[in-house]
Amino acid sequence: MADKGGKDEHRMLFDLRGKRRNVVKVVYAVLAVLMGLSLLLVAGPLPFGDIFGAQDAQEQAREQFEEQVERTERKLVKDPQNPQLLLTLTRAHVSAGSNLSEQDPTTGQLAVTPEGRQQYQQAASSWEEYLEATDEPASAGAQLMASTFFTLAQTARDNAEALANIEAASEAQKIVAVQRPSVGTLSTLSLYTVYTFDYAGAKQAINEAKKLATSKIQREQLDKQYDETRERAEEFEKGLKEEERLQKAVDEGEAAQNGSGGQGFTNPFGGGASISE
Repeated sequence: MADKGGKDEHRMLFDLRGKRRNVVKVVYAVLAVLMGLSLLLVAGPLPFGDIFGAQDAQEQAREQFEEQVERTERKLVKDPQNPQLLLTLTRAHVSAGSNLSEQDPTTGQLAVTPEGRQQYQQAASSWEEYLEATDEPASAGAQLMASTFFTLAQTARDNAEALANIEAASEAQKIVAVQRPSVGTLSTLSLYTVYTFDYAGAKQAINEAKKLATSKIQREQLDKQYDETRERAEEFEKGLKEEERLQKAVDEGEAAQNGSGGQGFTNPFGGGASISE
């Protein structure tokens, strides 16, 4: 969860800002996570009337969500600490962001437009304010934001941004798992948490999920899921540490001796989402 004193610096595990080059390329795919916020488009050819009708409906929905955001913001001017209004604003931003997202019917890959991502970021901001204003966050809102933060992690531009958002996803999913413990909520919490490098916390979540499992096979699958995900997370963490070491060498003028050069950032959570320009 973000530091309530400063939203711009929340959840930064590694400070990779400033003049730097990313020199470690980590390529792998994260286990599939339910992404219920995706806007599903119908595959295959459609009559022109249906196409234009769908476009009109999408535009109307977008305007509706934007109007809801504006109405809620006006109410918040008079009552800025109202938890219900802040939660309504959060949901409106997420809905607007989802409406601005698309899914390729061929590849199934989620494409978040820059405008849609901005809506998700605004949802993250209002969610932080909501958490400050309430002692009992709603599990449904937390579930929505866990998925939203994961989308932001998938479309992040650098390691620091990706890590910040996966940590926020873990914190939101923890609210869900505490209020609605199940194999699904707890195993998802473990998947998010392992990428914050809190391996003990992730293991605890998977053990709690195993207690609710109904068969030996299911428990074995949970163990396998944890072991495989932890292996990839440890590889990612190792890559980050190596990146820091090489960046330090660059800063100290040793880049030429090491022959190091930036390979570019490869998002470890980007297997199921992208950002369209």
